[in-house]
Amino acid sequence: MANDTAKQPLLSGFLDPAPQTNKKDAPKRRRFRRCRSAPLAEYVPGEINSNSSLPHSQSIFDKLHPNFRKVAMYLVMYLGVGTLCFYLVRNQIVGEKTDGVLDAVYFCIVTMTTVGYGDLVPSGVPTKLLACAFVFTGMALVGLVLTKAADYLVEKQEILLVKALHIGQTIGQTEILKEIEINKVRYKCFVVFAFLLLLIVVGTIFLFTVEKLNLVDAFYCVCSTITTLGYGDKSFSTKAGRVFAIFWILSSTVCLAQLFLYVAELNTESRQRALVKWVLTRKVTTVDLEAADLDDDGVVGAAEFIIYKLKEMGKITQEDISLVMEEFEYLDVDQSGTLSASDIMLAQSSQRWK
Repeated sequence: MANDTAKQPLLSGFLDPAPQTNKKDAPKRRRFRRCRSAPLAEYVPGEINSNSSLPHSQSIFDKLHPNFRKVAMYLVMYLGVGTLCFYLVRNQIVGEKTDGVLDAVYFCIVTMTTVGYGDLVPSGVPTKLLACAFVFTGMALVGLVLTKAADYLVEKQEILLVKALHIGQTIGQTEILKEIEINKVRYKCFVVFAFLLLLIVVGTIFLFTVEKLNLVDAFYCVCSTITTLGYGDKSFSTKAGRVFAIFWILSSTVCLAQLFLYVAELNTESRQRALVKWVLTRKVTTVDLEAADLDDDGVVGAAEFIIYKLKEMGKITQEDISLVMEEFEYLDVDQSGTLSASDIMLAQSSQRWK
């Protein structure tokens, strides 16, 4: 800001104004107050009907989370188109067959998860080209499941996990939410790992009882499936087994991939926390004060110190600060170093007439 007469501290709007009636009673130390949440979006006419007394009944599909609806829609489209295509070229698929439609759905699941047992193999040119197309679209769909539905399912179980860890203790909803926020990634790892163990046990028991494999071969088939290794020497060959495999293969492979993702995220988070601890515990030197003095006035205000520490922690970068300052300078129409309602109105009106 080009105002040399009175330099204003950065982010001064967060400071509580000192009472003007009695300066002797004013506290010597400035205190920050918590940032208020953003206001609600403006009311859009037509979105809310004030005459409606009772909400209309919703279908089960409407009550689902938007992430579930999107994933379910894409999955149904993929399986529907894939089943139709592979059913039409079923004569060009060789291997152990049970039922035309069931085999087509099973082949879609095995293809999209890249398991590829080899019990069903495309032999003709059109079938091979279809398999190439569906394996790429299937992998993209699995990625969508990882980012949408899996996260939502895990988050729903976090509260139950915290309550189970603190069983016998009186813990309120606020404490539960706070602990989830602090150990969010760790709890996600626990939940996904528990789901994965359950899927491994269920798959092993099913292969042992229905597919008539011994325990070692059943466990071997489960491991080669969820890791998408898919040797092909052991697979689901019965009609009941392939019905089970349609749901189990998709769930288990996605669960394992999600576990690896959370483990990597947990490692990154632990390194970030170690960096934050180091930044907060190391001694502050005069070099730090010089680097934190953004306006070069010889002193470091609270806002400048906070920005400097956040930069050291890797929370923000100099580019982020520059972009925010550019917006501040644009809104500061009168170049006073502070923002007011009139500044914002003038900035928006000038932008409107451009």
